[in-house]
Amino acid sequence: MTTQRSIVNLSNFFIYNPNIKCKEGEEQKKIMFYHPSNIPVDMQTRHIGLCMGVIMFTETFDPDKPCHSMHTQKTRQLYLHPEEDFWVILTVTIPFTEKTKDGKTYHEYHEDDVQDSVYLAVLKHAYQLFKLFMGTFTDNMRLHGVEDLKQRLNHFFSRYLSNLRLSTSDILEVHNGIQFLPLDKNTYLRIQCFINLVEASFTPIKYTAFLYNNQLVWSGLEQDDMRVLYKYLTNGHFPSSLDTELKETPKSSSANHYGKFVMGPQNLSDPTSSESKVPKLHITKDDHIEELFLIVYRAMSATICLMVEGSQLPSHEWYQNVDSFLGPQLSSLASDVGEQYANRRTSSSGQEFKFVYFNQMNLAQKTTVHDRKTLASNINPETLRLIADINADFEKSDDAGETLMRTMSDCWVVGKKSDQREFYVVINQKNSNLIEINEEVKRLCSSHFSNIFFLD
Repeated sequence: MTTQRSIVNLSNFFIYNPNIKCKEGEEQKKIMFYHPSNIPVDMQTRHIGLCMGVIMFTETFDPDKPCHSMHTQKTRQLYLHPEEDFWVILTVTIPFTEKTKDGKTYHEYHEDDVQDSVYLAVLKHAYQLFKLFMGTFTDNMRLHGVEDLKQRLNHFFSRYLSNLRLSTSDILEVHNGIQFLPLDKNTYLRIQCFINLVEASFTPIKYTAFLYNNQLVWSGLEQDDMRVLYKYLTNGHFPSSLDTELKETPKSSSANHYGKFVMGPQNLSDPTSSESKVPKLHITKDDHIEELFLIVYRAMSATICLMVEGSQLPSHEWYQNVDSFLGPQLSSLASDVGEQYANRRTSSSGQEFKFVYFNQMNLAQKTTVHDRKTLASNINPETLRLIADINADFEKSDDAGETLMRTMSDCWVVGKKSDQREFYVVINQKNSNLIEINEEVKRLCSSHFSNIFFLD
């Protein structure tokens, strides 16, 4: 008899600074953050001591390649060394199936369900998101002190970890790419002119990003910052349905004004609403950090992110002027983009094969393996893990490569890598041989990716 397989869960997450000076017996002062917080301090120090012991032991073999993970029967531990004096460690549980044999119950653990590359990517993103909104650990400790850093870590990660969905993490975590919205030349130039006009009209604005229905059209940020901000915005701050947005009524009956602030004052008629908390970003620019306020404005399914100089919050009058300027123009622009978007979705709806595409050069990502709104997978977990396994093999070499694998369910998973582009396709063609599948993949690449993906 067997029971349903368990899922990957968070066991613990902690941040540690081994170089904090303290007396013997006060090692807990080196713990910057520990989750769950109800674990006794002596147990926390034992967990951290074991981790640091493993890290130091493995360094004796190759100091230039620190240990990234430790495998046990019941858990998987991932190590990240993002800054000189800090270690960030994530421990997840290994899924198991409960079985009964000869009257005895035991757990059969499935270690292949947990892939190092996927959960190390989850750990890296957690740090990058903290860095984007709060700054580096080192800067926080230098400017505000150790205790203040601990408070900031607790404030940020207590909420972040409560929303972490580890069981659904997959290849998208590894790529951490951006879905771009393809537009015709005239519409794209119109959007670019609109953004230039916005930045020229409101001088505190330093950078701008434009999205339509969770897809990026334009960004003035560096790639690394934009990919972190993009994931933050598209994981809950934008509406999941285009239909919901189209049903909204305009603010003014005399103008096509559907605009409103998503981050910023919620009530423009109330001056005190401008004092509502606006998140601050820490953007990397030419080897130094710029502090900027993030203000997000939306009209229908078009969203513009305004990154404003961070020394002082804008005045209530400034917000009113921005609303009057952006509302009608962004609403009109959103309507025009929406027509192209609807036509493009209709023309691509006939694609029956499942694929994941990623371009390392511009971080462009496309997927039909995941639901467009929720990003939940629509293929079985085994096939999804195979894609991540093929990706992990590709990462070991810079050369182009191709891998074809057949699953127990008679499904084919094919991965191709060339010129910093990766393409993974799932083909359900039973009784097909290797040659037939290879020809089918070539046909798919030629018909659907000829303009962006080339393989011999």
